[in-house]
Amino acid sequence: MSDESRFQAEERVKYRIKGEFCANCSAKMERALSETTGIGPTSINYAAKTVFLPPAMVPEAQRIMENIEHGVKLVAVENQRDKSSDQKPEESLLGGKLMGIIIAGILLAIGLIFGSKLHGTSLEPIEYVVYLSAYVLVGYEVLSAALRNILRGSVFDENFLMALATIGAITIHQLSEAVGVMLFYSVGEYIQARAVDRSRRSIQDLMDIRPDYANLISQLDVVKVDPEDVQIGQNIMVRPGEKVPLDGEVLNGSSFLDTSALTGESVPRRVETGDTVLAGTINQSGVLTVRVTRKFAESSVQKILDLVENAGARKANAEKFITTFARYYTPLVLIVALGIAFLPLFFGGALREWLYRALTILVISCPCALVVSIPLGYFGGIGGASKQGILVKGANFLEALTKVRTVVFDKTGTLTQGVFEVVQINPAHGFTENELLEIAAIAEAHSSHPIAKSIRDKFGKEIDLALIEGYQEISGKGIQVSLCGQEVLVGKAVLLEQAGVDVLAEADNRTGTTVHLAVNGRYAGYLLISDKPKAGAQATVNALNKTGVRTVMLTGDHESVAKAVSEELGVAEYHADLLPEDKVTWLEKLIGEARGQGEGKVVFVGDGINDAPVLTQADIGVAMGGLGSDAAIEAADVVLMEDQPEKLLTAVSIARYTKVIIWQNIILAMAIKLGFIILGAFGVANMWEAVFADVGVALLAILNATRVRTYLAPQSGNTGEKKLFTVLNGSSAK
Repeated sequence: MSDESRFQAEERVKYRIKGEFCANCSAKMERALSETTGIGPTSINYAAKTVFLPPAMVPEAQRIMENIEHGVKLVAVENQRDKSSDQKPEESLLGGKLMGIIIAGILLAIGLIFGSKLHGTSLEPIEYVVYLSAYVLVGYEVLSAALRNILRGSVFDENFLMALATIGAITIHQLSEAVGVMLFYSVGEYIQARAVDRSRRSIQDLMDIRPDYANLISQLDVVKVDPEDVQIGQNIMVRPGEKVPLDGEVLNGSSFLDTSALTGESVPRRVETGDTVLAGTINQSGVLTVRVTRKFAESSVQKILDLVENAGARKANAEKFITTFARYYTPLVLIVALGIAFLPLFFGGALREWLYRALTILVISCPCALVVSIPLGYFGGIGGASKQGILVKGANFLEALTKVRTVVFDKTGTLTQGVFEVVQINPAHGFTENELLEIAAIAEAHSSHPIAKSIRDKFGKEIDLALIEGYQEISGKGIQVSLCGQEVLVGKAVLLEQAGVDVLAEADNRTGTTVHLAVNGRYAGYLLISDKPKAGAQATVNALNKTGVRTVMLTGDHESVAKAVSEELGVAEYHADLLPEDKVTWLEKLIGEARGQGEGKVVFVGDGINDAPVLTQADIGVAMGGLGSDAAIEAADVVLMEDQPEKLLTAVSIARYTKVIIWQNIILAMAIKLGFIILGAFGVANMWEAVFADVGVALLAILNATRVRTYLAPQSGNTGEKKLFTVLNGSSAK
């Protein structure tokens, strides 16, 4: 079982982390919690500021986190609807920091304008007061945090580096530079906090699909209530322009629903009496009376929101690497700085000059640009995908999508519409067409399979269930039924052959799904049922083929049907006549072949209803058409909410683009920091330039990470295919 599976399996509660903390401190808290007995492997979602913990260990977790970052507080997320209130205390904290920055900036300006000597050793007492006052205003939090961490045994962090660099500058009488460095560091931290907060709020913008109220129909009136107070079985009214607050069934009325918030699809969906409606969709025209079928906490919209927000808990390898890298990076830079400060003294170097160079290097060594931009990049990718109606359950799955080399499709309901129609009725001698159809319809009365439904629809009459005396479903083969004392077999040829019934062989050579029937051991004939490819299926398969991705189709249908569909759609390889366990066997074989060729990942795309074993076995399980399907949301790693094959291209495209952004940030931050370390060592860069470089690279990385959210405009069509070609065939095709 993977770490992620254990993480899900343990009984844990989600807690929101209130207070202000940086990405590097988040990594430290995560590491400390994971190493604590009773908590074990855990993950802090820095972007959403949440963590899952065993309730009994919360006091200990609070103590550990408080030791690392003073002022943070764990609060259980009991009410999903009041998340935005968690931000209010931080607004006041940021406001107080901004005021201190402004005052310190004014004091620094006064010192620079009116000071008698800016870089000498004979500053006037009033200048010491001005500079030190400004320094304390913007440096108090940094200094106090550094002192607390030293006392707790945690020395090497950005607070220690900034404190050491600026105090060192003061000792060599560079007061203006010490104040300037601390001031601009504080400005950078403030802007970073704002930028991170904006990224968090981008997910809260997604949360706007959460309904605010429900119109509960009582005996006397319609009352506006909280959706969480509505019970299953109660009736609600949804007026034009309102969000559907809960999942339910339409009792009265007809309308068009805007489902774009859930699916990314702009075309309205018509609903009428008897249809299912989902929370988060918007009623566009008529008044609907809806009977509630799920509580708010179990509604589709709540599950979607939880999946999107909690996806950051599953970390990608790049995030794990940077977290580990930052742990060793800071002490390494400190060792380099010490070497630069003191080694030249043995060769006649001036202490003041080389100490200044060493302090300059310390200023630019903060790892926050790397640590914060990478999770924000994945956070943006997951949020951007959700706006397209694509739910990615974790950054690890988003990362895995960039390594896709084999895509395995189920046929029915995935590449084909799954809307079957009986096109031929071929009775054997002694049976009529009507008799054959009636026997098949009664036998299939209890089945939920689309083929069974097509037979009942063709029959078109009410079925007397009392005629069914015995019923047994034989997995992957068909049904054995007792009707009025007669034993009836309905299903594949193999089912009848195992019972000793001779089957008309040429029937299975026709294009379509063949359903054979036998009555009391006598062959009765067959029904031919056709299915049509989905719009966009051929374009999706062709796009994958052109970009070097291996396409495979697994189906339980007969060889002739599988061959016809694969040739029509362009699927490179197919395997037919498969039972559910055969699909798993073939998938394991394909995974083994992919492993032998490197790091290529195998994706299985199914309808999420009867493909759960294969979805969970694949490197990435993709459920298509998961709108309202609990089975899809639970079993798959990626859920395509709209029933459109091309959404798979969009998902891969977003994943690839996110990877590009992540590597841009890594290269950008490392190159600039390494460059300024070299410039600082040779005395070319001073502290002012170093702090601008440190702050600037962090802001550039954060702003670059936010580009993922707007990579694709919410629209259907061939957008995903076009973007996929651009990304796969461009510089990102690594």
